[in-house]
Amino acid sequence: MKVSDVFSYAFSAIKLRKLRAGLTTLGVVIGIAAIVALLSISEGLQDTITEQLQTGFATDTLIVSPGTSTGVGAMGQGGQMGPVDFHLLVNDTQAIDDIENVTMSVAIVQKPCYIKSDKREFMIYVVGVDFVKYANIYSSTFVAESGEIPSNPENETVVVGKRVSDPWDNGTLFCDVNHAVEIIWTNGTARPPTNETCTRHITAVLKEIGGFGIGPSDNRVYIPISQAQSFFRTDECYMIIVKLENDDEATIESVSEAIREAFSGQVSVTSSTAVLDIVSSIFSTVELFLGGIAAISLLVAGIGIMNIMIVSLMERTREIGILKALGMKSRTVLLIFLSEAVIVGLMGAAIGIASGWGLAHVVARIFGGGGGIMPPGNQAAAAGGMTITPVLTPTVFLGSFAFGVIVSVIFALYPAWRASKLKPVEALRYE
Repeated sequence: MKVSDVFSYAFSAIKLRKLRAGLTTLGVVIGIAAIVALLSISEGLQDTITEQLQTGFATDTLIVSPGTSTGVGAMGQGGQMGPVDFHLLVNDTQAIDDIENVTMSVAIVQKPCYIKSDKREFMIYVVGVDFVKYANIYSSTFVAESGEIPSNPENETVVVGKRVSDPWDNGTLFCDVNHAVEIIWTNGTARPPTNETCTRHITAVLKEIGGFGIGPSDNRVYIPISQAQSFFRTDECYMIIVKLENDDEATIESVSEAIREAFSGQVSVTSSTAVLDIVSSIFSTVELFLGGIAAISLLVAGIGIMNIMIVSLMERTREIGILKALGMKSRTVLLIFLSEAVIVGLMGAAIGIASGWGLAHVVARIFGGGGGIMPPGNQAAAAGGMTITPVLTPTVFLGSFAFGVIVSVIFALYPAWRASKLKPVEALRYE
């Protein structure tokens, strides 16, 4: 019997039992849809976060922070790591600048403050930084959309991110160029704690960046480093950004070691490329975990396929006996049952991939609107959250097809083998 005839006969058998075949296929559809939806959302989330990290990072930079930990925790929102008796100072950039292969370094002073304009008030992070050096390191992101970032800033200079100016992303401005804003900082070192207040004028609003991380952000207020030292009454900084001559791995390693030696091992040095590698590694593990969870539902569907095909075998015993009495070989009977499983697997995989792809877009639309990294208290700016676009990779697409067919065939092997071993006489006598 030709292969085409086997598949034709198997397809006809499926058409005769539409309801049962539909329920069998539905199990495969659910399993494949779960795999495709979870993995495509995970892949899309990874691409979105990686893109935003790449926007916020520069691959030829290092992040120096207090402490000896090697993780990414040192880059928290204004947090400090390591021994409490060691702090980075703004002038520590001079020692770093003297290291070979270092182009420049810039100290970052960052404090949570309230920014007030008219009758509205938001909690935001105010960052003290050298505008010229910072713009040199992040030349593609620390760029003004309106106004101008001054090269010789005065004490009243303030530069704000796009989401600070337009927190609702609808044209309703909280502040703009030439507007005056009031910055309120709680001095916790004073007893009792007191609120320090200053009024500054905005000279520039940055272009929308969309990323998050160490570099410029849409949700920050930037002031000159000298103003930050005076206003916050400190020379301590929570990190120093170091720009290298290149992003070669050898350069990163040598400079990192030299910085640690310069500070007697009391600082943590993290490269931007290392952070991106960590993120990729984490998402690879998450994808494997999600794929395993989704595969469980497909295995359950496989058990359903076996159950239904055994029932189908019992119903078709006389049919099989007639076919074998007419000369059909046991191998052909086996192929017919396996062909039915292949057809069910293909249909289930095709419908499951389409359903999973659609489900992924629905979930991404529902949950992807407010996923941006926001400072505490600035709920209005959550409108500028990251958008997740599901990604269906060729590996997931082809793997889903293969997985659906393989699971269907594996769980159909036993019923098909039993059908092929039926004896014609006993099958004809079956009631």
